[in-house]
Amino acid sequence: MKVILVNGSPHKKGCTHTALNEVAKTLNKEGIDTEIFWIGIKPLAGCTACKTCAKTGRCMFDDTVNEFLDSAQDADGFIFGSPVHFAAAGGAITSFMDRVFYTDMQAGRQTFYLKPAAAVVSARRAGTTVTFDQLNKYFTISEMPVISSRYWNMVHGAQPDDVKKDLEGLQTMRVLARNMAFFLKCKEAGLKVGVQLPEREKPVFTNFIRE
Repeated sequence: MKVILVNGSPHKKGCTHTALNEVAKTLNKEGIDTEIFWIGIKPLAGCTACKTCAKTGRCMFDDTVNEFLDSAQDADGFIFGSPVHFAAAGGAITSFMDRVFYTDMQAGRQTFYLKPAAAVVSARRAGTTVTFDQLNKYFTISEMPVISSRYWNMVHGAQPDDVKKDLEGLQTMRVLARNMAFFLKCKEAGLKVGVQLPEREKPVFTNFIRE
């Protein structure tokens, strides 16, 4: 089994990476393979709703979004990490996730269906709970079980060495990892003994406009 951890920070080895690395180390101890995927620092355009992905299965902007979606097919779980920028997720990870989840939805890939997910947030001081809530919405609209920890998944610090001193934050990362590993093992065991996936209904789309 494998979990991909997405580093949505412009700093490849910064505070967000430090938190994700703590999760990855614990997952490895639990027998789960991991990959930390950095979205990079090249500009990431937001979704233009062109719906090219519905025809080709790929985003029209051929960047780390398509690279990630190719890797994600074989993953069993996901953790998305973001720094806090102006009390919200960073602009790059927001554009990245908008396009990742929209492309997957429009292409009918079902890459994320019933695969567990979690958000990890890094901040110097404030804005973490808002960002945490923002990231979780991608999972709940995609029928992904959200894995929790003993506290909200956040660490604090202005530098990686600060995060390493956030003992409660690091413990939260380890508990998250163990809970993720437990869920993955339970899912695998259930499928092996014949537990069926839920019945799926055709999506219904409505709005609130009435004639």
